[in-house]
Amino acid sequence: MAAGQYRRAQVDPLAGLRAPADPLWDVYLTGTVFLDIIFTGLDSAPVRGTESWARGMGSSPGGVANMATALARLGLRTSLAAAFGDDHYGDYCWDALEQGEGIDLSPSRTVPGWHSPVTVSMAYEGERTMVSHGHEPPPEPVPLPEGAPECPPRARAAVASLVPGIRAPWIAQAASKGARIFADVGWDDTGAWDLAGLADLEHCEAFLPNAQEAMRYTRTDCPRKAAHALTEHVPLAVVTLGAEGAYAVDGRTGETAVVPAIAVEALDPTGAGDVFVAGFVTGTLADWPLADRLAFAGLTAALSVQEFGGSLSAPGWAEIGAWWRQVRSLDRQDPEALRRYAFLTDLVPKDAGRPWPLRRAVPTIGFRRSA
Repeated sequence: MAAGQYRRAQVDPLAGLRAPADPLWDVYLTGTVFLDIIFTGLDSAPVRGTESWARGMGSSPGGVANMATALARLGLRTSLAAAFGDDHYGDYCWDALEQGEGIDLSPSRTVPGWHSPVTVSMAYEGERTMVSHGHEPPPEPVPLPEGAPECPPRARAAVASLVPGIRAPWIAQAASKGARIFADVGWDDTGAWDLAGLADLEHCEAFLPNAQEAMRYTRTDCPRKAAHALTEHVPLAVVTLGAEGAYAVDGRTGETAVVPAIAVEALDPTGAGDVFVAGFVTGTLADWPLADRLAFAGLTAALSVQEFGGSLSAPGWAEIGAWWRQVRSLDRQDPEALRRYAFLTDLVPKDAGRPWPLRRAVPTIGFRRSA
């Protein structure tokens, strides 16, 4: 049994909801997988003409792998369509995702002669600077080879990153097969900030921008006002507020929820936004109350920034359980804060022993092994 499969079996957040006719996959996603090389422990931003030494370094799959890994570690059956280079970087990323995390890569492909995209990330003073390099992979053959899996497959949900002015046909296809679409968005380099340009928003159940993105798209001066304005375009709006937590509005019921952030000492913020979305998707598919979903998303993101890397920093249920046991054992703990996370009691593993050893980002991507 693969390590990823074992971790999924440890806690299945959808166990009480599964039925024989359900889709095979809980979540489908597609995008670009990068090899991430992360430097941490820098005293300041690199200065031109000087050499900086980092006190820490890690390597891990990045890009869409951040989201895929976070979903899989929370117990969701995850299917990923991506192109992989046939270089050592590509082999490492494929192995880390399929064998290490139990992610379905049957819709993915290895592209001969195409090198893997790479991102170098430098974390300092709670921020990060990134430099990336890569080329678009060649298009897939049309028609697809005989026996190729259905793509997108039937899934309970799909996670998408919307791009202003560009439709992604797979989003409408996934929605037509019953998938609930959760979307975030990147910075609009055009400066237009036009919601009409996010054409695929019409297929989405939930939209999860950060505060600046939400306010710019809605022409508002307050993140909460922005969240309410977004529900005119999508049923569920979640606006992340950085150190202040997150705010959500369900336009169908009028329900709102606000949850403060958990204060932690951040080692590397890479991928924290993806982990937040993965936590919210998990709670939504499990049919938790809105405030519980928001609290869980914030918790998983907070736990992730205490480790190196994007994908391999995502927490599993053993780590969530260890956190819950620890905070309840602290003296003078705020009872109200404990009640906020009381829903974890029946979810986390009861075994307080050694957590399952999740893969972590390490300085190199592999060592030679003796025969």
